[in-house]
Amino acid sequence: MATLERGWQYLVTNFTDFQLASIGSFLLHESIFFLSGLPFIVLERLGLLNQYKIQSKMNTPAAQEKCITRLLLYHFCVNLPLMIVSYPVFRFMGMTSELPLPSWKVVVSQIVLYFILEDFIFYWGHRFLHTKWLYKHVHSVHHEYATPFGLTSEYAHPAEILFLGFATIVGPAITGPHLLTLWLWMSLRVLETVEAHCGYHFPWSLSKVFPIYGGADFHDYHHRLLYTKSGNYSSTFTYMDWLFGTDKGYRKLKSLKVDSKSS
Repeated sequence: MATLERGWQYLVTNFTDFQLASIGSFLLHESIFFLSGLPFIVLERLGLLNQYKIQSKMNTPAAQEKCITRLLLYHFCVNLPLMIVSYPVFRFMGMTSELPLPSWKVVVSQIVLYFILEDFIFYWGHRFLHTKWLYKHVHSVHHEYATPFGLTSEYAHPAEILFLGFATIVGPAITGPHLLTLWLWMSLRVLETVEAHCGYHFPWSLSKVFPIYGGADFHDYHHRLLYTKSGNYSSTFTYMDWLFGTDKGYRKLKSLKVDSKSS
């Protein structure tokens, strides 16, 4: 903890609150997003660990490169401005970057709350995006990749990027957390959405040990079924889809696979 506080002291001494909350957040996001997402492109191109790949279909190098190019455009033209303009809101709601750092209990409780709020908002917004008009004009961009790979998690129409940004920041905007908590939340959310779109269901996948966590297997089904009746709309957990019956197709498919293996 002392080492973390010394490092944090260096940051707050050498950079302004605005620089850390906007530019610092953007650089952290880009680093975690691409470092966690690029390995799945490598796996697919080299054909490694194919026994864990959910779909047999492969994305072409041209499709992967198009995704990366568009992502860089969206991140610099949409994500970065969004982080900059949202800074006054966070400051107004009580966000701080000053020492002392928050206790781990505060950090954990706030991040758990953020995951629950984000998942709830995302579920209903995502279902709305699958209505006929919005799917055709907005959400179909994200579904351009029926075989997702990690970086496709943020490949979306600019209007959808704004919606995703709202779902992600509503929790922190309400509670006004420490910047460290905000960075941890953003990092975990990025890692979670990249994993959900990675296209691989590994033996060590979190969904195997945490039943209500969706993960790649849960979300990949959503991408395989295009248009308005995909189901599996939640971002992180599975209970919203279970409660409202939007995972029936997925559960039926899973039961059929279990029956075929046992026979």
